[in-house]
Parts: sequence; C-alpha cells; structure tokens
Amino acid sequence: MATSPSRRRQRNTRLTVATALLVLAAVIVAGALAAGTFLAVAAASIAALLFGVAATRITRTELAQTRRQAAADRARQAREFMEVTALRAAENKKFLDDMNVRMEERQSRIGDLERKLEAAQAEAAEAQLNVGHEARRAERAEARLADESRRLDDAETRAAEAIVVVAELEQQIVDLKAELVAWADAAKVQKRSTARSA
Repeated sequence: MATSPSRRRQRNTRLTVATALLVLAAVIVAGALAAGTFLAVAAASIAALLFGVAATRITRTELAQTRRQAAADRARQAREFMEVTALRAAENKKFLDDMNVRMEERQSRIGDLERKLEAAQAEAAEAQLNVGHEARRAERAEARLADESRRLDDAETRAAEAIVVVAELEQQIVDLKAELVAWADAAKVQKRSTARSA
C-alpha cells in the first residue's frame, strides 16, 4: 500500500498532537495531585478526560482514514489486478486461438501428407506388382528364348546333317550318272561291236 509523503507527515502530526494531549493531561493530573486541592484534581480530571477523548478522537479519525485509504488502495489494486487479469486473459485467448489455428494447419498438413503417403504406398505396391508381372514375363520370354535357341540348334544340326546327306546324294547322283554314261558308252561299244560282227 503506497502512502504519499504529505499524508505521512499529516499522520505523524496528528499522532504527535494526540500523544502531546495525553502527556499534557498526565502533567495536569500530576500537577493537580501535587497541589492537593479537590477543585484542582477535579478540574485536572475533567481536562485529562477531555484531552483523552480528543486524543482518542484524533487517533480514531486517523485510524478510520488509514483504513479507508487502505481499502481504496486495495480496491485500486484489485481494479489494476482485474485489468491485468483481463489483459492476460485476452492474451491467453489470443495465444490459444493462434495455437488452435496452428494446430489446425498442422493437422491439415499431416492429413495431406498422410494422403500423399497412402498414394505413394499404393503406387509403390502397384509398381511392385508390375515388377512381379514383368519379371514373370521376362522369365517366360527367357524360357521361350532358351527353347527357341534349342530348336535353332536342333534345326542347324538337322540342316548340317541334311547338307551332308544332300552332298552324299549329289555325289551318288554324280556317281550314278557316271555309271549310266559308262554303261551307255559300254552299250554303244557293244552295239558297235555286235554290229560289226554281224
């Protein structure tokens, strides 16, 4: 609780006056008792009572004013605290809204990435299937190629054998033609010799 210097001086003055009244009352009562007369003691008692009441009134007023100021300070602090609290609440709400927006953006990005990941996984699975199909086709093509290579080898072997057979047959034909020619020549020679002898 903040108290201004002028207020502090005023409070000190009031309390000093109240204390001085009580001390004055005590001095008057002591003086009256020293005088020893009833009238002086009675007057001193009445004066002490009035000074005591005045000192009590001053102290009570000071206490009431101090309490009012303390209450006003507490009310001002409560208002300031409420303003700070309202400001913090607004800042917290803004922060919360910003965080919600960021979270929604992140969730949206995560959703997009998950969809892209699913699409990529589907493409990878399809590519894997295609690779499997192509591998099987390649294996079948290799098997056909191996089969065709065997057939080609067999055909080349048969062709080589046929060439040999053809060459042998051609040789036999040549040999037979030569024999025919030789027989024909021999027959001609025999016909001539038979015709000469007849």
